[in-house]
Amino acid sequence: SSVSLQILFYVNGIYYIFYFLATLAMIVYKSQVFSYPDSFLAPDLVLLFIMAILEALRLYLGSKGNLTEEEAPLGLSLVLTVGSALLCVYFLVWQTYVLKADVILSAVLLFTYGLESVLEIVAIAAFVS
Repeated sequence: SSVSLQILFYVNGIYYIFYFLATLAMIVYKSQVFSYPDSFLAPDLVLLFIMAILEALRLYLGSKGNLTEEEAPLGLSLVLTVGSALLCVYFLVWQTYVLKADVILSAVLLFTYGLESVLEIVAIAAFVS
C-alpha cells in the first residue's frame, strides 16, 4: 500500500470536515447578510450535504482499497473524486455568492483532489503489476 496516499486520505478527511463546516457557516452568513434568494439557498445546502456523503464514501473506499491493495475500491474512489471535484468547482464558481474565503477553501480542496488522483493512479498501477 502507498503510505503517502494513506496520509493524504487522512489529511483530506480532516480538511474536509473544516471545509464542510466553513462552507456551511458561510452559506448561513451569506443568507443573513446578502439578499440570498430562497430558491437558491436550499439547492446550495443540498449540494453541500451530497458532497459530504460523496466525500465520506470516497475516502472510505480509497483508504480501504489502498490498505488491502485492491484496484476496485481505489478505482471507485477515483470516480467519486471526479464527482466531488465537480461539486467543489460549483462552490468555487457557480454558487449564488462566492466570497474570497470560498475561493481559497475550494482551491486547496481541488489541489488535494488532484494530488490524490495522481497517487491513486500510481497505486492502482502498482497493484495491477
